[in-house]
Amino acid sequence: MAAPHRDPTPGSPDDWWRDAAIYQVYPRSFADGDGDGTGDLAGVRAKLPYLAELGVDAVWFTPWYLSPLADGGYDVADYRTIDPAFGTLDEAEKLIAEARSLGIRTIVDIVPNHVSDQHPWFRAALAAGPGSPERKRFHFRPGRGEHGELPPNDWPSQFAGPTWTRVEDGEWYLHLFTPQQPDLNWAHPAVREEHESVLRFWFERGVAGVRIDSAALPAKDPALPDFVEGRDPHPYVDRDELHEIYRSWRRVADAHGAVFVGEVWLPDSERFARYLRPDELHTAFNFTFLACPWDAHRLRTAIDDTLAEHAPVGAPATWVLCNHDVTRTVTRYGRADTGFDFATKAFGTPTDLELGTRRARAAALLTLALPGSVYLYQGEELGLPEADIPRECIQDPMHFRSGGTDPGRDGCRVPLPWKAASPYAGFGSDAEPWLPQPAGWSAYAADRQAADPASMLSLYRTALRLRRTEPALGDGPLEWLPAPDGVLAFRRAPGLVCVVNLAGRPAALPDHDAVLLTSGPLDTDGGLPTDTAVWLRV
Repeated sequence: MAAPHRDPTPGSPDDWWRDAAIYQVYPRSFADGDGDGTGDLAGVRAKLPYLAELGVDAVWFTPWYLSPLADGGYDVADYRTIDPAFGTLDEAEKLIAEARSLGIRTIVDIVPNHVSDQHPWFRAALAAGPGSPERKRFHFRPGRGEHGELPPNDWPSQFAGPTWTRVEDGEWYLHLFTPQQPDLNWAHPAVREEHESVLRFWFERGVAGVRIDSAALPAKDPALPDFVEGRDPHPYVDRDELHEIYRSWRRVADAHGAVFVGEVWLPDSERFARYLRPDELHTAFNFTFLACPWDAHRLRTAIDDTLAEHAPVGAPATWVLCNHDVTRTVTRYGRADTGFDFATKAFGTPTDLELGTRRARAAALLTLALPGSVYLYQGEELGLPEADIPRECIQDPMHFRSGGTDPGRDGCRVPLPWKAASPYAGFGSDAEPWLPQPAGWSAYAADRQAADPASMLSLYRTALRLRRTEPALGDGPLEWLPAPDGVLAFRRAPGLVCVVNLAGRPAALPDHDAVLLTSGPLDTDGGLPTDTAVWLRV
């Protein structure tokens, strides 16, 4: 039975977002409603009952807007148009309303740092030429060198490769990502006005929140100086000008009862917390926890640091194990060293999937027991591993800009398996999906797992139901309990304890009245096996 949901009416004043379970949908790979090989809004609408049964409070969609898809939709050509590969604006409005009727809110993605090179603004800038008003909405500059043949500065790219591209008239334009993603000039009033208009456009259609991509990057030093390691302030990361931008966004959101979650990657916890002040963003993603290896001490440190940096501003933490940019949890936790480095993914890294699955199940209970909100990436509830994509099928620009040394992110973006006995594991396609599914993918199919009480899907459904119905879970205090080395144990008042055993030997459980849920079987004597988690009533 699905867990009860809070009222999802746009503009409702409750703080649903403080302890929400939010499901990330990567539309191209979720479900194919028209059989063309690409996931779409029709596919999502057909699966809304599945999401309601899973027990999530909201769905976050990665960009579904008109886009050439040079970077998975993060190169937006028109924020007010749904890409035809996914459907229409009318379908999006129906999806938002249908989800709301099932108790599920909708969060959309906004990419303020850049637009597509096919965006009308950029096409007009190219046509208008040097010095034109149209070019001032971007960062066009003459080159250096005797004939302007050198880039205007030496800034490193967020992807591999150069950050400047020269156009036919000799000027260069800045792109921290791919050349198809020209950076916007946030010192220009039209840029701010347009984005606030886009926010209103989607809030008026019932969207409950916005995820802000690369939220610390949009503002640039207007002098565009060369990059100097350690220079403060940074020329394009975490600049103070950003905070007034997000305060103005917050006023728009507050007028519609909507919320923000920012993608903020910062090592400085005090600087990070500034984005979460009461008049700025509501929440921000917690990448410290996501990147932490399967190690009790380091996980506890990540949890403590996260809670400490959120406490001064009264913001809830967010917890996430994977997303569309990182290697899937089962694969990461199944690697021998259990470490994770965003920059050093490699082809064919050996993985023990049985070990990884056991740890991923325990990590699910750990994550869902922590105070704050939690994000689940599509397929995480199915225990999907990272897929090996044949080199000739890779589409991610990170792979090509690295010269082929980085496999890119396609391995976590493979179309989902829904029905074990159907072609392409029930993704819905009549032809090969846009990314190939690996052999044996149907073993993870949702219909097969729904019938198995021991499956990853059944574990997530039960955990999310308990998270919704147990007063101790969600937002609130956390108290660490004494535990042996390699074991995490904490109390969520009133009367619920989570224990996670990361040690190499079984652990004794504290005194308890009942076992609510375990990630795997307990020992015959009631002990907690290694790589296993349990929720206890005490």
